[in-house]
Amino acid sequence: MAFIGQSSRRLEDQRLLIGRGVFVDDVNDPGQAWAIVVRSQHAHAVIDRIDTTTARAMPGVLGIYTYQDIADLGPLPCATQVATLAPMIVPPRPALADGRVRHVGDPIAFVVAETIHAARDAAELVEVDYTPLPCVVDAAAALAPTAPRLWDSGNESYRFQRGDVTAVQAAMAAAAHVVDIEVINNRLVIAPIETRAAIGRWLGGGYDLLATAASVHAIRDQLADSVFRCPRDQIRVSAPDVGGGFGIKNCLYPEWVMLLWCARKLGRSVKWVEDRAEDFVSTAQGRDNLSRGRLALDENGLFLALEVSTIAGLGAYMSGGGPGSSTNAPAAAMGGGYVIAAIHMDVRAAFTNTAPIDAYRGAGKPEANYLIERLIDKAANQCGFDPIDLRRRNLIGSFPYQKALGTVVDCGRFAANIDDVLLLADHAGFAGRRAVSESHGRLRGIGLACFLETARGAPNEGAELRFGKDDTVKILVGTQSNGQGHETSYPQIAADLLGLNPEQFRYIQADTAEIPEGNGHGGARSMHMGGAALFKAAQEVIEKGKAVAARLLQASPDQVVFAAGRFTVEDRSVDLLSVARDTSLDTYVWNLLDIITFPNGCHIAEVEVDPDTGMVVLDRYTAVDDYGTLINPLLTIGQVQGGLAQGIGQALLEHTVYDPQSGQMLSGSFMDYQLPRAIDLPDLDITLTGIPTQANPLGVKGSGQAGAIAAPQTIINAILHALSPLGVTHIDMPATPERVWRVIQQATIQ
Repeated sequence: MAFIGQSSRRLEDQRLLIGRGVFVDDVNDPGQAWAIVVRSQHAHAVIDRIDTTTARAMPGVLGIYTYQDIADLGPLPCATQVATLAPMIVPPRPALADGRVRHVGDPIAFVVAETIHAARDAAELVEVDYTPLPCVVDAAAALAPTAPRLWDSGNESYRFQRGDVTAVQAAMAAAAHVVDIEVINNRLVIAPIETRAAIGRWLGGGYDLLATAASVHAIRDQLADSVFRCPRDQIRVSAPDVGGGFGIKNCLYPEWVMLLWCARKLGRSVKWVEDRAEDFVSTAQGRDNLSRGRLALDENGLFLALEVSTIAGLGAYMSGGGPGSSTNAPAAAMGGGYVIAAIHMDVRAAFTNTAPIDAYRGAGKPEANYLIERLIDKAANQCGFDPIDLRRRNLIGSFPYQKALGTVVDCGRFAANIDDVLLLADHAGFAGRRAVSESHGRLRGIGLACFLETARGAPNEGAELRFGKDDTVKILVGTQSNGQGHETSYPQIAADLLGLNPEQFRYIQADTAEIPEGNGHGGARSMHMGGAALFKAAQEVIEKGKAVAARLLQASPDQVVFAAGRFTVEDRSVDLLSVARDTSLDTYVWNLLDIITFPNGCHIAEVEVDPDTGMVVLDRYTAVDDYGTLINPLLTIGQVQGGLAQGIGQALLEHTVYDPQSGQMLSGSFMDYQLPRAIDLPDLDITLTGIPTQANPLGVKGSGQAGAIAAPQTIINAILHALSPLGVTHIDMPATPERVWRVIQQATIQ
């Protein structure tokens, strides 16, 4: 029986749904202490004085620590290195503020007490005197010569360029049409269902961190190499169940440093659990860039060149993965799935008095796809082309295809995706649905957009198979789930390869003491990278087993055939587990693989707009996506649905707003920051197709980020189509009722 391709329910759901999941908040060590962080109330200020006298005298307080206590520790590093025009400026980021705070929520002091209540009471008594400084919360404004300076070196961290600027300029000069657009990718609070939490321990000879983390090996390495400057084997980082991450739990945070430092100093475990208000101002956020694009077309509508200028916000500090989201990641996907001979990117990145930016679901690919798809719709409207036909005639049609910035696309069904989604969405029946909406005083619009994902994340991955005496097999992989269903999908792969049942496997992840190396979560990499490593490990198990089976069956290894879990020579056979009981078949591999896969698709959204209130209702949403071989279609659809919900949130609802004068976050709770609810989402009609890739032995392409990459431009295109009779040609995300109402009023006045 084949398990790959089966839509089986998640094995982990049973324990999660009945409350038997284990999250950091469920774990309590005997005698543990509790920590609370004292955070800055100012976006930018000099710390004149920190008085902890009264707070230290509170009952149960074990210690209150400031930068002076930890000055010998190294700063939090930036793990992502990017080739920029000049060396990237990465200012030091200590775990506690060193004399100056640079965003609301910047950690100033770490309070540790016997109980959480004692720690909270003491934290409220820590007195901090500030001299406020001018602040800047907008990246473009931060690059102005007169902007307040966050750092002595200035506010610009790097300038990144890629592509042939001469070829682009020549194509622009010769083009029959040049269309330009300026778009904003709004800053987002990520708000996973589980906020950050951790327990720091000192075990005599080393540190132990249990955390809501999604890339435990990377966090261990950064702690050891940069902060504590100790051998990596003296730090263990592990994670139990993790309730969502979407990229922002991959990075190292100041609290992880402080928990370990305090655990060693106090000789006991120290626990910290972030509340939702802290999460809004201290956890890494996503997106935040302003891009201007210019697209050159010939008289027939063929794309000639694309020019992109971006200003990327970094926040107050350089987070571990922050630079990649505006540089290498969008460069790989720039221009989408279209034939464009010349592309040039120019990116300037600015520090602002806001929470740091890091990789968030798609990390640069949503921004690249949003820009090209908005440009194409504008080109169609401005130059008189049909937007669907314009896409068709420019899509990549032969493979492999090398894009202008170097990425080689191996396969895809780009044009077929359009054909399929038009039928499934009943595009031909739109006029009738529009007439019904108009009869009720509503404006109706339909938007179509394609997407091209570049899925890989960090290259290379490890996998191990360990055979137990109870006939179970442990799967240990260096990737990491925070809700994707790896406990189900990896056993499906191993069961197919080894001829066993998925229930016989035990999945282990996220523990640097158990798994020697791993590149964790991110970039829709798990089945591509981890699955390929598991495939290789299984092949090595089989080869080892053939040698043992040959001895048991009194034959030579080249006579042994393995199939359906048994080694066979003519009419004699022995099963895999019997061989494993005879001789260890345990196998570990580190698989070198740096090839990208290219999930792709086409989506259609229909919206209805109330012109009197600006309210937008997303009425229909249809997607046709190519993810290559499907390990578990049910789980894949769940991943796409989750990504779509987050993309819909960005398009219609979510916006992180800082006051430009004070730097205070105005959207600092769910009262002011709206996540999509069930009522905001229509039935999501998702059709999965697949052209297997040769980039890995399973033929899989990553699905975890695609929905967030595809939805924003699809929905905004639909809104602009609905508003086009009023003369509205542009709107930025999120298309909230107020924003839509304002553009309608402006169009009416004009």
